[in-house]
Amino acid sequence: MIKLTDDTKDLHTRYLNIMMGPSHPATHGTIMMNLTLDGETIIDLDIDPGYLHRGFEKECEAHRWNQIVPYTDRLNYVSSIINNVCYAMAVEKLLGIDRKIPERAQWLRLIFSEISRIADHATCLAAMTMEVGGFTGFLYFVKLREYFYEILENLCGARVTYSWTRVGGVRWDAPEGFEAQTREAIKLSRKVLKDIHGLFDKNRIFLERTVKVGLISKENAIAYGITGPFLRSTGFNYDVRKAHPYLFYQDLSFEIPLGVNGDSYDRYYVRMLEMEQSMRILEQALGKIPKGPVMIDDPGLKLPEKNEVYGSIEGVINHLKLIFEDIYVPAGEVYAYVESPNGELGFYIISKGGNQPWKCRVHPPCFPIMQALPEILKGYMLADIIPTFGGVNMIGGEMDR
Repeated sequence: MIKLTDDTKDLHTRYLNIMMGPSHPATHGTIMMNLTLDGETIIDLDIDPGYLHRGFEKECEAHRWNQIVPYTDRLNYVSSIINNVCYAMAVEKLLGIDRKIPERAQWLRLIFSEISRIADHATCLAAMTMEVGGFTGFLYFVKLREYFYEILENLCGARVTYSWTRVGGVRWDAPEGFEAQTREAIKLSRKVLKDIHGLFDKNRIFLERTVKVGLISKENAIAYGITGPFLRSTGFNYDVRKAHPYLFYQDLSFEIPLGVNGDSYDRYYVRMLEMEQSMRILEQALGKIPKGPVMIDDPGLKLPEKNEVYGSIEGVINHLKLIFEDIYVPAGEVYAYVESPNGELGFYIISKGGNQPWKCRVHPPCFPIMQALPEILKGYMLADIIPTFGGVNMIGGEMDR
């Protein structure tokens, strides 16, 4: 119990300590908040994120290189392919083959990363708008997300976790007709985004719940190590795709949306504009993607074709070694990073040689934001917690590694 001050003693009031969560969907089923309230005003807030117990980083030490790909899916199960791509890029750096990946594979990684970014932003904003009472907005955002989930489902048969990327390329090529399907999804999504702008941009209730709520300054955001839309909402221009281009982002024309106040409304608006920029990227990339292989031509990395496995002893042996032993990576350490929907996602990997890593450390973009959240929320009302928390787009798999 916090000690009462002299000016509150005569009122016979006390600060109230309560626990909020873990519950779903309000705190994503994993987050517990210890609140100290004066009436409904937040005096203090302590966040405990550890209720998922995935143990990703430790699991990596006991699994082989390509076996880890499905685990990266679960770090952020709303935009899994971006996790796959970042991890593969890190291992490829260790192997020294990052400049040998087939062009088509790299373009496919870029295209499906941007599709995943749109789906992630739509999911985040669907939850955020619903948490201020805008259930219609939730339905519109889920409708938009569905257009892109259908593309991802056609790619590999799954809607959430894909395990599609491989060290050296991707597991298989995109299905026939995916370009036309993507262009149609972009066309339909732009109509939905226009409707959403009309619903929320000047909606009085939405503005009162988000403008000047959950404020963070540019300086504090940088000090906490925050990246992504949360940082850009303060007006600070940092995006890995522009600052440290990877894949073929340097060959594409797109803008980085920025906010002004660093409040919940700016975070909403930055994500809305980023979806439009991702569609712009997709349209350019679809016009540039070349024909060709999607996996590096190296028997130490690439599974042989089925006719080779069934028709030659070399194919059988190669297949057997890759399945039972996996690839071998030389000793070294590396850090690879990408722009995920929530900010900079990175993998720091140490190899001592062999078919599994010695250490795999993740830099999760949500974690610094969660560290800053108590400071962001102090002084606001109890009802402001969940909408502001929704704008963080916290992913439990990144928290409890």
